[in-house]
Amino acid sequence: MAAVITEENVYSEAEAEREAEGNRAPPADAHDQVEEFLGPHPDYDEDEEERKYYRRKRLGVVKNVVGASCGGMIIYSVYMGLLQMQLILHYDETYREVKYGTLGLEDIDNKMLMGINVTPIVGLLYTPVLIRFLGTKWMMFLASGIYALFVSTNYWERYYTLVPSAVAIGIVIVPLWASLGNYITRMAQQYYEYVNYKDEHVQEQKKPPKGAFNSYIIIFQSVFYIIFHLSFVFAEFPMVLFLNRYLNDYKHTLFKVTQCGASGKGVIENLNKTVLLSLPRSLLLIEVESVLMGAAFLAMLIFLVLCGAAYRPTEEIDLRSIGWGNIFQLPFKHLRDYRLRLLCPFFVYSGFEVLFAVQGIILSYGVCAVGMEKLWLLVMVYGLSSSICSGLALMLLRLPRQTILLVGAFVHFVLIIALMCWSPHPREPSYLPYLLVLTALWGLGTALNKTGLSTLLGMLYEDKERLDFVYTIYHWWQAIAIFIVYLWSALPMRAKLGLLLLTLIVACFCYVQMERRLAKKIPFRLPRIPRPRHKVKGYRYLEEENSDESDTDLSDADEKDEDERRLVEEDRNTDEDSQGSQGPERRKVRDRRKKHDNSAYEHAAEREEYVQHMRD
Repeated sequence: MAAVITEENVYSEAEAEREAEGNRAPPADAHDQVEEFLGPHPDYDEDEEERKYYRRKRLGVVKNVVGASCGGMIIYSVYMGLLQMQLILHYDETYREVKYGTLGLEDIDNKMLMGINVTPIVGLLYTPVLIRFLGTKWMMFLASGIYALFVSTNYWERYYTLVPSAVAIGIVIVPLWASLGNYITRMAQQYYEYVNYKDEHVQEQKKPPKGAFNSYIIIFQSVFYIIFHLSFVFAEFPMVLFLNRYLNDYKHTLFKVTQCGASGKGVIENLNKTVLLSLPRSLLLIEVESVLMGAAFLAMLIFLVLCGAAYRPTEEIDLRSIGWGNIFQLPFKHLRDYRLRLLCPFFVYSGFEVLFAVQGIILSYGVCAVGMEKLWLLVMVYGLSSSICSGLALMLLRLPRQTILLVGAFVHFVLIIALMCWSPHPREPSYLPYLLVLTALWGLGTALNKTGLSTLLGMLYEDKERLDFVYTIYHWWQAIAIFIVYLWSALPMRAKLGLLLLTLIVACFCYVQMERRLAKKIPFRLPRIPRPRHKVKGYRYLEEENSDESDTDLSDADEKDEDERRLVEEDRNTDEDSQGSQGPERRKVRDRRKKHDNSAYEHAAEREEYVQHMRD
């Protein structure tokens, strides 16, 4: 019995010792090691890390802008260079007979040009749907792939390869340019947010001050057109390095030409049917087309790798959850805004003047006087002038926004009047210096027109969530104008210049009227992109059903549904949805709905930014 008691005492003493050791505080050095491991690094500076993070974001935006500009420049260099070389070769009668016999290349070329010029007319109907389905970045990538497809069809020149690829190019012209314009403007908005990340309105995702994005829009649009207009320069490389040595001189090609410039008719009347001195080897043609094909693939890779997404995934999902019908209607609803309606004549003139620069000045005046062997020089001077003068749009940082457009219009007005009075003699190489100055001045007007219009749209619609629809209207009117130029190619030159001058005068008058209305603060209709419906099957931020919802919550939900019905009914019946014309009741309902709808994806966006920040 004594032995048992002794063992129990031993066991109780051992347990007491173990409990005492468990309750004993850990050594001070162990506690310090845990705190050092789990706590913040002593050298960690949160403000400095945040500054570095947003600096990387800004560099990413610059990379996106340069990538989109270089991608567009390369793909259009390839397209214009190949098309020019193809049309010259197919024009030559000997080349057609020897290479292709009775294939009818001339007829194929006419149908191909018709496909490129006619198809964009219906671009207003499908462009918003394509951008809704693919997104801005992937639309640019797909369009560059279509241009690469056009290059590949020239390996086997047949009706069933060239014409369908030309029609495909006509289909993607408007979506490509609408995506490019929206992408550059969106990058300007993002850059502003990354520069002013400490501002309260940026952190709380509130509406920025009026004109906050303007300086960045001006800079980015200028950079885009400085790079893009170099496409006219690089497009002449196949001509300079390959085709030019196979061309006859001007005495042969212009032998039957009797009138040029203002006295002429069509493009170049009575141009000789044999413009080639000798036929290029087929293997050499394949090598040139292979180089162009490689450049087209490079443009596709630039769009894919260097260009980041324009919108967050949640924002792209929001656009897709709006509905096909609303997306289809939005461009037409934007046309109810008097600002866009009054800018439409300028959009049309923008399409007129860039095609007239090639068909009218460079061909009907330039090539008609100095010969086809100087074609590359005239086009290069036009491209270089347009590229350099696009930088003049930076003057908008100091000058009123009306300056660029009106100065460009004045330059073209003077040149059109001069062209109406000038008819250079054919086969006169001495006219070359005057023609180079003429093309350089026209390039100045082109640069101010293109950069000014894109910048103006970004400024006018800076508070829009998306500008896809605005740029769709702009480039659709340009496509209409290019189609009209395609139709009038057989008219006398003075008739073309008269139509061009009339369009320019109407465009300037309408633009001045628009600026006067804005100065008087006349309200305009600002179409609103419908809010996404989050209770849609298949999207990641579905609202969770609350089985414990009380009667009060149910009544709140009924009230929200009633607000929705009232707002939809007002949108349907009212015809006075212009800026500043919303009544207090409507504004109250809209603010309540906006707050309710924004809560879900704002939190999602914040979580996404935070996770990305922690990864970086």
